[in-house]
Amino acid sequence: MCICINCRYVDSCVTYHAVEEQHQQPHLTEYPVFEPQGPTINVNIRNTPDEIQMEWDVVGCNSFLEETGKWAKLRPGELIPT
Repeated sequence: MCICINCRYVDSCVTYHAVEEQHQQPHLTEYPVFEPQGPTINVNIRNTPDEIQMEWDVVGCNSFLEETGKWAKLRPGELIPT
């Protein structure tokens, strides 16, 4: 699971914006301004008969500042990304 969902900077982060893009999800912001320091992204690749699927998860970041439930506060009622 992406640590970004519990990060204070999720709604302004350039890296999370790129993850949203890869997952073809709506952006929390169209113009992110926060450049995180040292993000670590795991990319899981799954082959199916019809396509190659990639799942991106930020698993570490030197700029991570925990704010539990930050993503859920910004998107109330929506399923939290896993």
